[in-house]
Amino acid sequence: MKKSGSKTSIIWPAEWHRQSAIQLTWPHIDSDWREVYEEVLSCYLELSKAITRYQPLVIVAQEKESVVSLLEGNTGPYPFKVVLCKTNDTWARDHGGISVFNGGVPQLYDYRFNGWGLKFPSDLDNQITSHLFQSNTFSSEVQYRNALDFVLEGGGIETDGKGSCMVTEACLLSKNRNEHLDKQQIEHRLRQDLGVDHILWLTAGEIDGDDTDSHIDTLARFVAEDTIVYQGCDDPNDDHYEILNEMANILGSFRQPNGEPYRLVCLPWPSAKYDDQNERLPATYANFLIINGAVLVPTYYDQSDEEVLRIFSQLFPKRDVIGVDCSVLIKQHGSLHCVTMQYPEGFIEI
Repeated sequence: MKKSGSKTSIIWPAEWHRQSAIQLTWPHIDSDWREVYEEVLSCYLELSKAITRYQPLVIVAQEKESVVSLLEGNTGPYPFKVVLCKTNDTWARDHGGISVFNGGVPQLYDYRFNGWGLKFPSDLDNQITSHLFQSNTFSSEVQYRNALDFVLEGGGIETDGKGSCMVTEACLLSKNRNEHLDKQQIEHRLRQDLGVDHILWLTAGEIDGDDTDSHIDTLARFVAEDTIVYQGCDDPNDDHYEILNEMANILGSFRQPNGEPYRLVCLPWPSAKYDDQNERLPATYANFLIINGAVLVPTYYDQSDEEVLRIFSQLFPKRDVIGVDCSVLIKQHGSLHCVTMQYPEGFIEI
């Protein structure tokens, strides 16, 4: 897997790399979405419209006709494809395949998804990536890599596309994932599979209501090789104040491969959101999605929505910045990035 020398031949593209498609896994009524089914369908329709304005869309669904009927005439100029497959839930970020280029060859890693450490059923979701591959959803050049011996979720790993990777200890070292492996062994696996040579371990950071054991995509994200955005909290009376400020300090200690500190951009803190049982919901602006020509940003009918859209417009002056109401997604403890998975150019042709 190595070239002559120390640099790996594997490239794990950043999210801003040119993409061939986005995957959504469509909600169905026989899931935890039952109580808010019509509301979540409206959110998925809005998300589908936004994505197909800029690029193709692959939808995994248990029933095809109703999804096609809902979307036909309601999407952008780019095509969508619906693939039939039984599913437990909708979190494509975590059951979707991880895309790399090895010596220029597109490779798709199918890691094991186990419901965030055996918290929820995942037997059907864990088969989605292999089903997509076997149903010829991916281009013929794509090589499938069975990685089901290793539990890894897309929301738990973040890359700058140049060999740097950001993760959280709370997630990757949690029980019921890869507890038979120590930190060094997990690092070795990330280096071997994903070609990363600069791993940044975030040792603090948590959002109440998050079932993932602190996925990095709820907390801090690369927006450029030298820039990290992160979810801040400026309310001293909020339970998140100390832990998120501790996280900010740790991010400040991170260094780029050239030894320089990262440019850090703090995202505003949304006001507390609660469900009908008065349980805190994990509203975070760090759960955005970069696509071709645009950035889709989760909004929550919050006073901070306008400010966060302004920040992203400054960070991405050459891309459209689109707010997508994700108030319903946090009712099931996720947000916009959690329900999507991007595939780089060369992986999917629709």
